[in-house]
Amino acid sequence: MTVLSKTFAALCIFTLPLQAHEFWIEAEDYTVPPGGTVTATFRNGELLSGSALSYIPNRSARFDYIADKPAAPVPARLGDNPAVVLEDLPEGLVTLIHETREQYVTYTEWAKWVKFTDHKDFAWGQQAHLDRGLPEEGFREGYYRFAKALVAVGEGAGADAVRGLRAEIVLGRNPYVDDLSDGLPVQVLFDGAPKAAAQIEMFEKDAEGAVEVTLHTADAEGSAVLPVAPGHEYLLDSVTLLPQEPVEARDPVWLTFWAALTFAVPER
Repeated sequence: MTVLSKTFAALCIFTLPLQAHEFWIEAEDYTVPPGGTVTATFRNGELLSGSALSYIPNRSARFDYIADKPAAPVPARLGDNPAVVLEDLPEGLVTLIHETREQYVTYTEWAKWVKFTDHKDFAWGQQAHLDRGLPEEGFREGYYRFAKALVAVGEGAGADAVRGLRAEIVLGRNPYVDDLSDGLPVQVLFDGAPKAAAQIEMFEKDAEGAVEVTLHTADAEGSAVLPVAPGHEYLLDSVTLLPQEPVEARDPVWLTFWAALTFAVPER
């Protein structure tokens, strides 16, 4: 395969219908020694397994990292895979952030909308769809992805914080240095405000690669305490659904906003 063909193939990966699966930033290693390199890949798939996606600038609304200074753009180029390669970072907690531009999916069968809305805990969208007089097939949804990853350089001291994403999950403790024996506090935000009763889907991978999926419901303040274990990697996912009034025939009638957060809990 020529270099041009490889690049074309990498670009095509990002044109696949990504809405149906999770999208996350997967670090090669969530704990990096001082002076080490932070390397991470965009992933799309299920059960913490999926395709590695290349960096495509015109599909990204934001692609930043935060170390000991304010957010700065990740120095990535078109087609980079892995998308993140950061060297000479200071010791501490590093945050990786990627926000996509709007993408679209078309529902060709009503059953797929029912399955999706049931799974993501907004079954109300089924009756709301019918009440709006919308068709049961051939309608479009627009969707946005907001992914964060937390990586420890050295001991990984520091704290997660609100990073200005429209849909965001924030950890109340640092999984690399804090005691999590009584659970890990998290909060789901949408438009900067707590999202009451948000569903949080937690994907947990152990050292042997086995993945367990559990569902959790946040309280009125968008908060929950999640059980986590040393030596495991995690993806937290929470989705928000909003109606959209179309102007043109092909405009989406729904919008979804996907918050994802990845991290690991090291062995103490």
